[in-house]
Amino acid sequence: MTVRIYRDKEFELLEGVYDPGDDSFLLVEAALKDIRAGEKVLEVGTGSGVVSFFVKDVTRVIATDINPIACQNARLNGVEVVRTDLFSGICGQFDVIIFNPPYLPTSEDEKLDTWLNRAFDGGPDGRDVIRQFLAGVKRILPIGGRVLTVFSSLTDIDAVAELYRQHGFSVETVAREKVPFEVLVVFKCVRLS
Repeated sequence: MTVRIYRDKEFELLEGVYDPGDDSFLLVEAALKDIRAGEKVLEVGTGSGVVSFFVKDVTRVIATDINPIACQNARLNGVEVVRTDLFSGICGQFDVIIFNPPYLPTSEDEKLDTWLNRAFDGGPDGRDVIRQFLAGVKRILPIGGRVLTVFSSLTDIDAVAELYRQHGFSVETVAREKVPFEVLVVFKCVRLS
């Protein structure tokens, strides 16, 4: 187990869980600027639980992940977590959904035979899991609800924005960071229809 420090707070990281990087921390900052006390928040694909770890200081958050080690890791950090694929079996409506999808374009020969593969493998164009998310998210996100999502220029920023618009969302870039080999972007997507 490793201990990581961010914003002067320690959180634990187990082996076999996505190690929070620039994308995770960019999403933490965007979430803390956007989310208000009393809002119902769901984090889909929590990984280590780092985003929910900070958001739970503002309001109640429920997190999900398919990786059992990630769920264990999030619980170690005091995050309420449900093991499920995206939001299967999650009931009710949420004001905000936080989503750090697996967004890296991944060919068949790049796939790993571990749970960690689920943290980065976005399919051939990096958008497979984003499409799955958008196909079902309206069940738990009312009109006016928001999605905060992070992804990379390797996934094609314009193509991701267009996917959200096609599913009835407005799209606003709320954070952007240039890192080696890519640009990370956080969108705030508001459900319009």
